[in-house]
Amino acid sequence: RAARPTRTIVIAGVPAGLLQDDVMADILTIHFQRSRNNGGDVEEVTYPTRNKGVAYITFEDQEVVDSVLKKEQHLLQDKRLSRSYPLTVTRYCDNVSSSLIHLPVL
Repeated sequence: RAARPTRTIVIAGVPAGLLQDDVMADILTIHFQRSRNNGGDVEEVTYPTRNKGVAYITFEDQEVVDSVLKKEQHLLQDKRLSRSYPLTVTRYCDNVSSSLIHLPVL
């Protein structure tokens, strides 16, 4: 089993303040478990975090991280949300603010 940070992704663009935190965490879990979103078994959702609109998703398998990151666009959709919200999905690293900057893929 891979180390926890390698099984974690950072989600930016989570609509803050619309729903209760536990409801939003539930919506995120459902989104990232769906096969159409290249998802898989979610071990844990960390939301809210110190950064507004940011959540951390830890998967049970590291392979899921790679497949989720390959999906071009993640749109958070749920009947409890008034509209779809585009999410920015990046690999977890210790300095989260730098992970939100889009670096060129080498």
